[in-house]
Amino acid sequence: MQAAYKRILLKLSGEVLAGEKGTGIDFDKVLEICSSVKKCVEMGVEIAIVVGGGNFWRGRSSGQMDRTRADHMGMLATSINSLALADALEQLGVVARVQTAIEMRQIAEPYIRNKAIRHLEKGRVVIFGCGTGNPFFSTDTAAALRAAEIGADVIFKATNVDGVYDCDPKKNPNAKKFDTLSHMEVLQKELHVMDSTAASLCMDNNIKILVFNLNDPENIVRAAAGEQNGTLVQ
Repeated sequence: MQAAYKRILLKLSGEVLAGEKGTGIDFDKVLEICSSVKKCVEMGVEIAIVVGGGNFWRGRSSGQMDRTRADHMGMLATSINSLALADALEQLGVVARVQTAIEMRQIAEPYIRNKAIRHLEKGRVVIFGCGTGNPFFSTDTAAALRAAEIGADVIFKATNVDGVYDCDPKKNPNAKKFDTLSHMEVLQKELHVMDSTAASLCMDNNIKILVFNLNDPENIVRAAAGEQNGTLVQ
């Protein structure tokens, strides 16, 4: 396969790493996803990954806790997932580096933009943990921010649905799927591709977003080859 993109930011939710277990980490599922990432690397694509932490903890649904502290706990959850992805990639023979927005030098590099770009240029996969390092910002916003900083051609948002719909397709069988959308349409129609902060950041920096289904991890490879197997926001 021929690569259609030079540099990709892959956004993974924490939930996809849990597989059918629902919580925690299903390492077989992680290996399956990382096998597809490896194929993209072999195609010559430079890949950075931002991963969520919802398989362990969600700051925004923490109830009575202080939101800042709850979000810091969520950042720690993303660092656990980042290390799992790095381990799976290394088992598959792919060189990976974890960079975290909150310094934890014993287990990961601190996020340094120029160093991240150098890793990518050398064919290493860079995994960004701890979101933006700030409370009240989602990992979707972190994905948009890191994509802008490293000059990614596109954000691949791998989810549990096969694109963007006008309403929830699981609740409404007549939900309409969009093949393409503009960033402004996403904001005006309040389509939950990403949260509004992330969508605005992508719009302001002209970053494409491709939303597709990760039930088949090979969709990552197909998307990297230019196959539009979901909804393209541009």
